[in-house]
Amino acid sequence: MSETTHIGIVFNPSKGERDDLERSIADATGLPVTWHETSVDDPGVGATREALAAGADLVIAAGGDGTVRAVCEHLADSEAQADLGIVPLGTGNLLARNLGVPLNSIRGAVDRALSGEPRVIDAAWADTDESRYAFVVMAGFGIDAHMITETDDDLKSRAGWLAYVESLGRALSASEVIEVTVATDDAEAEQHSVHTLIVGNCGTLQGGITLLPDADPSDGELDLIVLDATDASGWADTLKNVVWDNGIGRVFRKDQSAASSDSVTHRRLTSIDIVLAEPRVFEVDGDDVGEVTRVRISVQPDAIRVR
Repeated sequence: MSETTHIGIVFNPSKGERDDLERSIADATGLPVTWHETSVDDPGVGATREALAAGADLVIAAGGDGTVRAVCEHLADSEAQADLGIVPLGTGNLLARNLGVPLNSIRGAVDRALSGEPRVIDAAWADTDESRYAFVVMAGFGIDAHMITETDDDLKSRAGWLAYVESLGRALSASEVIEVTVATDDAEAEQHSVHTLIVGNCGTLQGGITLLPDADPSDGELDLIVLDATDASGWADTLKNVVWDNGIGRVFRKDQSAASSDSVTHRRLTSIDIVLAEPRVFEVDGDDVGEVTRVRISVQPDAIRVR
């Protein structure tokens, strides 16, 4: 591990944990530290650019999934040599969960950022109708995107990730089956009727649910899950696939790769082109980025060094 000489903190001020974070940093190191706050209009790309310009060779993203995603976006896009540390202060904290970063201890997360062994992970890019976004966990449309738009912000601030459970019924109602055309790894396009399509770099959600059991953020590939359940039997099949086939029951199978079923399709890929018959809300790492009708997703291997 290269020696750290300057720490840049990309901090989301809405999380209100700066005093605790400052104490933890001061107790753990005497290195130069610069602070770079995010804003509503810029959740972290500009702050990361400022941190690197100030000489940071360790950038600590202190905030929620949106802050972490934005920091990763600039690190990947600029091919910066700085390491990434994470102090999870949000609701989902999905990258931290998947990488084993302490979730409920600012001091523990700071210690990990300062002394953890760097791991190189991939990033993914979603090119939509009008914009381009990096993500490091998951992106897609359907139930996951509608859960984000249907979740009450006040409840989320009080109940954390459990607020997403409260929105599940409305998300199911909003996730109607539509026709999509998909082409993976530049193969011939295929037609599908689906209500949810998710491409992931990591596989674990809140509550320890593993949605993409094959996902490895360092393998140079992405994982696709497509759901098309429309009735009680289809949802029962989906539940069985997630909880048993690719959960508990997986340990009893010789083939350890993710199993598909009548209502669930798993696939591995490095790129996918998606054309939707009608606009749908799209999310990247928990951020609603609006409706899309076209999106291309591709992997950028070995994009970020994270501790």
